[in-house]
Amino acid sequence: MERMDRVNQMVKREVCNIVQREMEDPRLHLVSISRIEVSRDLKHAKVYFSVLGEEEKVEKAQDALNSARNLIRKRVAQRVRLKFIPEFDFYYDKSLGFNIELEKEVERLNNEH
Repeated sequence: MERMDRVNQMVKREVCNIVQREMEDPRLHLVSISRIEVSRDLKHAKVYFSVLGEEEKVEKAQDALNSARNLIRKRVAQRVRLKFIPEFDFYYDKSLGFNIELEKEVERLNNEH
């Protein structure tokens, strides 16, 4: 496994634990971290998340994650040994919703035939 893959997995594991187990914000209850892309210089990371529910929940989750950005970074810094702890930018991962819609459409087509 390449070094950056290991870094991405290590940071993802910690961010997931923090968001899912330690944050008490109700806007984050149905949020899952789908992937993280840490830059090679370790100074920035794109954190992709998904959330079950309607569009309104996505916006609330995005706001909650952005509000908790510094706290998440501080907690990651306490647990992960890297030269730099990246600044996190949060992005909604639309692929989960797309996959669910695709599965529904396939099921509908199968039921028609």
